[in-house]
Amino acid sequence: MEGQDEFSTYPPPGRRIYCNRTLNLRAVRAIGYDMDYTLVHYRVEPWERRAYEHLKVKLSDLGLPTADLEFDPTLVTRGLIIDTELGNLVKANRFGYVTRACHGTVPLEFERQRETYGRTLVYLSEERYVFLNTLFSLSEACMYAQLVDRLDQRGMPGALGYGDLYRQVRQAIDEAHLEGELKADITADPDRYAERDPEMALALLDQREAGKKLLLITNSDWAYTSRMMAHAIDPFLPKRGSWRDLFEIVILSARKPDFFTQQMPLFELATEEGLLRPCPTGIRRPGIYVGGDAAQVQEYLGVSGEEILYVGDHIFVDVHVSKAVMRWRTALVLRELEDELAALEGFRSQQRELARMMEEKVRLEFALSQARLQLQRRQGGYGPQPAVPSQELRESVADLRARLVTLDERIAPIARQSGEILNQRWGLLLRAGNDKSHLARQVERYADVYTSRVSNFLFETPFVYLRAPRGSLPHDDAQVLA
Repeated sequence: MEGQDEFSTYPPPGRRIYCNRTLNLRAVRAIGYDMDYTLVHYRVEPWERRAYEHLKVKLSDLGLPTADLEFDPTLVTRGLIIDTELGNLVKANRFGYVTRACHGTVPLEFERQRETYGRTLVYLSEERYVFLNTLFSLSEACMYAQLVDRLDQRGMPGALGYGDLYRQVRQAIDEAHLEGELKADITADPDRYAERDPEMALALLDQREAGKKLLLITNSDWAYTSRMMAHAIDPFLPKRGSWRDLFEIVILSARKPDFFTQQMPLFELATEEGLLRPCPTGIRRPGIYVGGDAAQVQEYLGVSGEEILYVGDHIFVDVHVSKAVMRWRTALVLRELEDELAALEGFRSQQRELARMMEEKVRLEFALSQARLQLQRRQGGYGPQPAVPSQELRESVADLRARLVTLDERIAPIARQSGEILNQRWGLLLRAGNDKSHLARQVERYADVYTSRVSNFLFETPFVYLRAPRGSLPHDDAQVLA
C-alpha cells in the first residue's frame, strides 16, 4: 500500500514506551500529567547548579562551610540512596544488597563496603535511608556528600552527626523552593533552564482529539505553572492556541502525595491574579483549581481508577502512591533512559564479547568442578571411580585453573568498562552489576509503562494496545549451555 512505510516505522529505542503491565490506551478515558520534568523538562545541570547555589547561601547563613564548594553533576544520579546514619551514598540492587557505596564523595573499597553492608539489606521504609526519586534530588545529594567530607575532616558547627547534617541540607533546599527564589530565577530566563520539546503539543492534541480528558496535576502555584507551561507548549500549538485549551482540569498546589491519600479543601482560580473561590461541592466544571484531592477529580470525571492514566517523573509521589491508593494506571517519565540506551548501543560489541567469554567461563568452571570431584573420589576411594589416573586428573585441574586465570584477565577490563557505562562512579541507572538496580525494581513494581518523554506517545498513538513482554525466569536460558 502506498505510504505504508510512513505508518509502520518504529521509533528508535530511546523514544519507545516500555511496558511492565499490559495497557490498552483505548480503554483510558482520562490522562493526568505532572508538570516538572514531565511536561516541562529542565536542563538538568543548569537547573541543579542554580538550586545548588541557593542551597550554598542558605547553609552558609547557618554557619556551614559551603562558600568554596561547587556542584559536581557526576557525583550523584537518580536512584541512589542516602544512608543518613553513616553519611554514605549507596547503590543497591533489587533485593536491597549494596553493590556500590561512597562515604561522602570517597568511594568505599570493596572490603570496607562488604564490612559495612555485607549483612545489611536496604529497606526504604527505614528512616535512615533517603531514596533519590527525582532529578530534583541531585543538588541536595551532591551538597550532602561534600559536607560529609568536611564534617569528617574538621567537624562542623551545628551538625551533631550525619543524620543531623542531612536534615539541615533538606530543610535548606525546602526553604529555597518555598520562598520562591529559585523559581523566580527559572521564570526570568526559561530558555536557559527549560528544554522545549516541539513534538509534545501534537501528542497532547492527538490524545484530546481522540476523546481523552487531559488533566494537569502539579504541586506548583499558578504564577510558575502558567509561565512554564506557556513556554513549553504555546509556541507549538496551531492558531496561537494556549496550553490551557488542552486540559479539561488543571489542579495547582496539589500537595502530592497527600493529594492521593487525603481529603482536602478545593478552590477555583477566579482571576489571573490568583484570587480564589471556594468550591465546597467539589469540581463541577472544567477549569483551573487549587488544592482538592484525587477522589474529587475521579468523581467529576465519572470514571473508575483503572480508566485514568497518570504520567509523572517522581517514582514515589506520582507513580507509587497514585497506583497504591487510587489504582490509577501509571506512566513514569525517565528522561535518562535515552542516554542509557544510547550508551548501551555504543557498548554492544564489547557486551557481546563479554557475554561470550562469560559463557566460556561457565563451561570451564563446570569442567573444573567435575575434574576436582573425580580427583576427590579417586583419592578418597569412594563412589564411582574415574577411568583416568590421578596424575592425569591433577594435570586437568591445573590446566583448567590456568585457562580460567587467563580468561579472567581478558574479562576484567571489559567487565570494569561495563560497570562504568554512562557514569564512571555509579554505572547504569537501571543496573546494579548483573542485576536490576533498586530504581529498576521500583519502576517495575509501580509503573505500568515507562518512557523517556511525553512526546513518545506520538509514536504509539492514543489507540495503542501496549503489551507486556513474557516474564523471564532464570531457567528460561537453560538451553544456552545445552
